[in-house]
Amino acid sequence: MEQLELLSNILQKGNAVFFGGAGVSTESGIPDFRSTDGLYNQEYQFPPETILSHHFFMEQPEEFYRFYRNKMLYLSAKPNTAHLALATLEKAGKLNTVITQNIDGLHQAAGSNTVIELHGSIHRNHCIQCGKAYGLDAVIQSKTNVPRCPCGGVIKPDVVLYEEPLNEADLSAAVSHIGNADTLIIGGTSLSVYPAAGLIRYFRGSNLILINKTPTPADKAATLVIHDSLCTVFSQLTL
Repeated sequence: MEQLELLSNILQKGNAVFFGGAGVSTESGIPDFRSTDGLYNQEYQFPPETILSHHFFMEQPEEFYRFYRNKMLYLSAKPNTAHLALATLEKAGKLNTVITQNIDGLHQAAGSNTVIELHGSIHRNHCIQCGKAYGLDAVIQSKTNVPRCPCGGVIKPDVVLYEEPLNEADLSAAVSHIGNADTLIIGGTSLSVYPAAGLIRYFRGSNLILINKTPTPADKAATLVIHDSLCTVFSQLTL
């Protein structure tokens, strides 16, 4: 209870940024790649790291899309308590930005307006030949295994695949928001995925808060560490 009171008091000061990973969405039914029950531990013809790579997409788009549709698209997933709480904090002027490693768009669905998606989004797609932009419908309603643009080009999800760099504009924005924040809340991430995890080194504020089920490399430097699920924490928090 003391931890929740301290977290609530810190949030009252405002100027906070939230940095989240897969654990934010697992409670919406979207599996974590690196969890025991995640994609990395499921049988497939190729390892997920290979299928979700740039060269594999270019060389075997049909197999890429078979995996992508089966394992990456959770269209029935809804925002959970954590997503909704973060949107509420933003509306109240206590949270400036959500920086996420997730690609599901659930923060926006919950009502968050300022969201930096470091790894892209399933809701944005483009033709690799002419550059035309498409929504998610182009992928899920395609009559062919590989969705194609009228120009003949393959439609590619705007998600960051292995071998691809993060978007420079998103990285710069994340660095700026973290660097200017008084409070940085890190939730639902083991801080093992780089370069995203390295962004916390730009934090110069007063309060570093870690909310994760398991310990992270940044725990020792934190003002407050809560080893619990985000939904449990936010459902008990006075916003």
